[in-house]
Amino acid sequence: MKIFCGNANKPLAEKVCNYLDVPLGEVTVRAFPDGETNVAIREDIRGNDIFIIQPTCDPVNDNLMELLIMVDAFRRASAKRVTAVVPYFGYARQDRKHEGRVPITAKLVANLIASAGTERILTVDLHSAQIQGFFDIPVDHLFAAPVLIEHIKKKGLDNICVVAPDPGSIKMSNAFAKRLDADFAIIDKRRTGDTKVEVNNVVGDVKGKHVVFVDDMIATGTSLVSGYNLVMEYGPKSVHILATHPVLCGKATENFKDLDIQEMVVTDSIPTEGKNINNMVVLSLAKLLGEAIRRIHNNQSVSSLFI
Repeated sequence: MKIFCGNANKPLAEKVCNYLDVPLGEVTVRAFPDGETNVAIREDIRGNDIFIIQPTCDPVNDNLMELLIMVDAFRRASAKRVTAVVPYFGYARQDRKHEGRVPITAKLVANLIASAGTERILTVDLHSAQIQGFFDIPVDHLFAAPVLIEHIKKKGLDNICVVAPDPGSIKMSNAFAKRLDADFAIIDKRRTGDTKVEVNNVVGDVKGKHVVFVDDMIATGTSLVSGYNLVMEYGPKSVHILATHPVLCGKATENFKDLDIQEMVVTDSIPTEGKNINNMVVLSLAKLLGEAIRRIHNNQSVSSLFI
């Protein structure tokens, strides 16, 4: 087994290697003067089980091309098997035709990754679970819930209410509520544009409770900020935000600047350098990913990690 990474999230790859007690493989991934990506593997990998850790986060297209070219390079260098470890799967929100004459880009990206020579995908908290079906290769879909829930449990909070900031996060939020033995509420949200939302009501009781918003990713934060403003009208005791992927793009930093949030807990699926959010706590997925990689390599069950 050998583990390599591109330029998307080398710190996470190093932590995974430390957990598995294996060295990070040597590969050069750089850009030519004209912008083309160049990959050169610096060690013999013939017959090895290869894992490439590369989230397709910002810059999405650059990181995606790095992943595709790396997979092709390892396949042509006679790797036994190539597994793409994609903690954050970009383009996941373009998973259906919400209007006429638009692409289903998540399916296109799935095809590109498989066509490059990838034989298995390992990912975390896909924006839509059905994206697993877009791949014609095996997909191991992990959840960051154990990492995030363990953190909240250590806080020793009582009288918690887990809140789903939009209908799309109801299933995920309800699972958190059950694991935390907490109450559950839903924000009635309707999207009026790509970055505009309208919130109307809170379905559930949040008064005097420790409110915990749960979502798979935070992009501009529009939904969460709208939900926060609505919840605050009911007098919660505190507000916490849990999210797997800290995309935090656009005006996210500005949107969260003046909010009285106890903490925003995210993972290192995406690098957080330069994303200055007050009270942000970053938890590592290294142990979760490392254990999954070990089990895949040893042909052991990964299903116990699907919680």
